[in-house]
Amino acid sequence: MLIPGDAGAVVIVDLDAIAENYRLIQTQCPDASVGAAVKADAYGLGIEPVARALSDAGCTTFFVATAAEGRNLRGILSEAEIVVLNGPEASNLDSFSASRLSPTLNSLAQIETWANARIAEAAPAWLHIDTGMNRLGLVPRDIETLIADPDRLSGITIATLMSHLACADQPDHPMNAAQQKLFALTRTALEPVTGPVRASLANSPGVFLGPEYHFDVVRPGAALYGLRPDSGSANPMRQVVEIHTKIVQVRDVDTPMTVGYGAAHRVARTGRIATLATGYADGYPRAAGNPEGNSMSAYIAGQAAPLVGRISMDLITIDVSDLPPELTQPGQTVELLGPNAAPDDLADAAGTIGYEILTQLGARLQREYLGARG
Repeated sequence: MLIPGDAGAVVIVDLDAIAENYRLIQTQCPDASVGAAVKADAYGLGIEPVARALSDAGCTTFFVATAAEGRNLRGILSEAEIVVLNGPEASNLDSFSASRLSPTLNSLAQIETWANARIAEAAPAWLHIDTGMNRLGLVPRDIETLIADPDRLSGITIATLMSHLACADQPDHPMNAAQQKLFALTRTALEPVTGPVRASLANSPGVFLGPEYHFDVVRPGAALYGLRPDSGSANPMRQVVEIHTKIVQVRDVDTPMTVGYGAAHRVARTGRIATLATGYADGYPRAAGNPEGNSMSAYIAGQAAPLVGRISMDLITIDVSDLPPELTQPGQTVELLGPNAAPDDLADAAGTIGYEILTQLGARLQREYLGARG
């Protein structure tokens, strides 16, 4: 592929791969409904094309973090169930009402806020209980308060009880079973208050822990976008994202020259350095250029070219000494993510997680969509 002259790099999002990943998750939990987390602009990939692709694949429940995200998504999907995970505040109730958003009630205070709002034809709420994450959700004393005073939920329709797994990407972690057990027990304890409602526990890695974690609704996010659900196993998901950039300049180097800021890379032999038209402003993590033994490479026609020197705002330097000169001319397309380098590989090299790689993709990247409505 050719990179347009007015762009430094192109990110390619495979919408068909997202739909295929959705269907794979459905096969893992045939007795549960499969929703989709599309918060943070669908993990950086573009909320409108991604949400439409997932809707076309059969998804009817979508999860966002904020009411503003929910309002935006309602303009794309008019009939979907849209669940706002951060819950309601007095200042955003108009968005919940106008856009028919389902609130996640994470505390007694949010329950009170939602009850007092008295929104006509309000969307059913999700009730979040904390089973060990210690971020959001009702703690045990809050559960006791609800059971003792069920009128706190008067006028509120609870559609689903939910919790969130803390260690599901580590299948053998004892916290998984502990959270599953506590969630099931709490669901039973709350049933006289909420009535029989759906339950939802599994995130992307939770889907692969087994049917006892699936309950009625699963909430995958990262796995839909090709990230590995289990940090210790082969990734069953189809890769969704590629990033391609181009060579801006090539120069001959030799010892004792250095490359980049801080003279971080010292040239050890006669060779060639290519400069690429992408940097950390485009979301390529600066930490991936660690001079202390970075293992990340770019790829030209499938051949590896190791990163050298520090990644800067707009540029990356790679060692092309061992590549044929005809493949290392200005304008040559270079793979940063693709068949040879997955987002999880880049995350490993940068000491972070694939989620951060995707959500940090820069606005300057030209986006292209394959398949579905792309």
